[in-house]
Amino acid sequence: MDRTPKIRTYSSWYSTLFFMSSMVHSCSNIGVSAMYHTYISRPLFVEVDQIYHLACPASPIFYKYNSVKTIKTNVIGTLNMLGLAKRLRARILFTSTSEVYGDPLEHPQKETYWGNVNPIGVRSCYDEGKRMAETLMFDYYRQYGIEIRIARIFNTYGQRMNIDDGRVGSNFIAQAIRNEPLTVQLPGTQTRSVCYVSDLVDGLNQLMEGTDAGPINLGNPGEFTMKELAKAVQELINPEVQISEVENTPDDPPQRKPDITKAKEVLGWEPKVNLHEGIPLMEDDFRQRLGVPRT
Repeated sequence: MDRTPKIRTYSSWYSTLFFMSSMVHSCSNIGVSAMYHTYISRPLFVEVDQIYHLACPASPIFYKYNSVKTIKTNVIGTLNMLGLAKRLRARILFTSTSEVYGDPLEHPQKETYWGNVNPIGVRSCYDEGKRMAETLMFDYYRQYGIEIRIARIFNTYGQRMNIDDGRVGSNFIAQAIRNEPLTVQLPGTQTRSVCYVSDLVDGLNQLMEGTDAGPINLGNPGEFTMKELAKAVQELINPEVQISEVENTPDDPPQRKPDITKAKEVLGWEPKVNLHEGIPLMEDDFRQRLGVPRT
């Protein structure tokens, strides 16, 4: 009997396949099949041992475009995946987000922090949807004994990201390659901590194979203002490109930085790729897909 591990991926292709494609790439020596599933709010009937529940648009452009679909994905979709995990007695990992911390009053953010979230804002479909999904995960764990894992992912960037994703990393790099001004949302002093995707995938795999249910923060604690990030992209990709300022979107948190003490202690995990190493790797990938060679 063939015991070779196999991966089945299911997606509606609604939004970016960034994490899914990156995880598949990291497992390229294993049999992988990709299948179309119309929508995660409809039940899925498969036979598996582990479930990586990655579904949900993470870019503000995508999740605000169809906010109702976003919250359905987080709530009904999570219920469907938990139902599948219950039927199969499969371990399930849910990719939550640093957005559960909202506009944090604690800095950096630890997993014990309950957050400061606007429940009726334009981002709430994503923030509160992920919080509800975490609640469902733990309720199924307590009531049915389902093996769960929860990762709280902070800002991530890297190869195979949607070029027009709308998040700051892809925006700056695509703009620099296209020789367009790098658009920094005001005031530009807001901070983010960006983790390269290969590090993030390693963290997800270690969490799945570990014994801790989570939640566990996965992210790079290196913190940059948006102006600093734009200047780094300018320096590394296109020193001639201009940096311009544009109006910000509602409920944009002024600071975000993970405390990854738990990930270090429980998983033995911490990011390895720094910003000045990761940006050129993402640039190469974007240039190839845009058809814009280095000059």
